[in-house]
Amino acid sequence: MRILQRYLRAAATFTGLAITLFTAATATAGGDRLRVVASINDLASIASTVGGDRVEVAAIARPGSDVHRVEVLPSYMVRVARADVYLKVGLALDAWADQIIDGSRNTKVTVVDCSRTITPLDKPTGRVDGRAGDVHPDGNPHYWLDPRNGALVALELAEAFGKLDPAHAADFSARATAFGDECRAHHAAAATKLAALPVREILTYHPSWVYLAASTGLTVAATVEPVPGIPPTGTHLQNLVELVNARHLAVLLQEPYFPGDAADFLARQSGLRTVKMSPSCDDVAAGSYLAHFDAVVGAIAAP
Repeated sequence: MRILQRYLRAAATFTGLAITLFTAATATAGGDRLRVVASINDLASIASTVGGDRVEVAAIARPGSDVHRVEVLPSYMVRVARADVYLKVGLALDAWADQIIDGSRNTKVTVVDCSRTITPLDKPTGRVDGRAGDVHPDGNPHYWLDPRNGALVALELAEAFGKLDPAHAADFSARATAFGDECRAHHAAAATKLAALPVREILTYHPSWVYLAASTGLTVAATVEPVPGIPPTGTHLQNLVELVNARHLAVLLQEPYFPGDAADFLARQSGLRTVKMSPSCDDVAAGSYLAHFDAVVGAIAAP
């Protein structure tokens, strides 16, 4: 019995020590940096730029995944439990984030709705119900695909970070301002590049690309989905073939997580070129956000 008691006391001591060491290691790894978790890589990348070496950044949604539908995992809650800031896309795109935040039981986390200062496009004016498909009542939530909106997000993050880390507020503000200038320069270059296209109308699969098109002088002639979230019918695809041929459209911009059958049909019937790109960047690192925007624009403009 005494041997067993000594064993249990030793095990308890070891377990407590392990937890203490883990907590200390986590604190040391983060130091006094702000721990930031974002719903998507784009917001995380902007946070990395604004925060510099004062932030530790992670994202929830995987690159190339459908941000509308993210499975909430316990590991996400654990990640947010240690966070100082959570960055939401807003406009009802990442409603799943609320479940993660609530499940984290982190009552001290600062939640930033990054859509707060954005002017939404495609905001419905009438009644919104199931007949309209997957429509967002507050407007299209893919606003980060206009870099000028990325500049607005950066200012929001600088303000939020500055409140939590006042000693470096001026640095956050300066980086956000410089990033804004960079965003506007990339936007201007993209608009110039796409202005040279012989046809400035495109097809998209889903209305993810409204902000990119509107901000660079492109027009979305139609979507492969007859309404958001609803797969195309044969009749709808045939109508698209007629539209493509009549207007000499050259590009279909499609997310990688949608089926390729419709794109293949349109290519066979009209020669339409499919550009498969994720609406979100691949990495949380500073620079990834604008590099991805440039890549999308380059793919559209490619001969």
